[in-house]
Amino acid sequence: MQKSTSRPSLTKDYLGYAFHILLSLAVLFLLFNFFFKSEKIAYVDSGRILNEYKGSAGAKKSYQAKAKVWQANIDTLTSEVKSSIQKYEKSLATMSKKEQDLSKQLIQTKQKQLADYQRGIQENAKQEEGKLTQGIVIEINAFLARYGKRHNYKLILIANQSGTIAYAREGLDITSQVIEELNNEYLPDRK
Repeated sequence: MQKSTSRPSLTKDYLGYAFHILLSLAVLFLLFNFFFKSEKIAYVDSGRILNEYKGSAGAKKSYQAKAKVWQANIDTLTSEVKSSIQKYEKSLATMSKKEQDLSKQLIQTKQKQLADYQRGIQENAKQEEGKLTQGIVIEINAFLARYGKRHNYKLILIANQSGTIAYAREGLDITSQVIEELNNEYLPDRK
């Protein structure tokens, strides 16, 4: 008789354990979904934002205007050097040796000044472009922080051309929404 009573008891114990395990798993699943499923994670394409943000376009226009002025100055200096060379070549036959040497030195000095100015402009252009880009990036990052808080995101990643995100499930790319709101906030008068 003992054998028959122990079997139902073992089966009953196994069922009890199984029930408790299933109940625990169900509670854990519900807790996980409650606390973690509502956490939103997304990413944005930094290249698209930089290309489509109105603030970037404004900064590019500002930079291009400065670049035109720099190029006009270079063109003026280049024209002066060419004019000096042509003048020198035309009057070469009528100049004394001393005048020829002085003219050559003057032309060489102008050529050096032109080369120095071009180098300076290139360095200045790089610095100016870096400042503009850095300013736009700071502006976009500040907006993303506000956007993330406003839309209750736990994390917003940035994808770029070097492939920092290899795969993302459809629906996680919020670039279009971010660009739309960012452009709606853009005020060209503040620049």
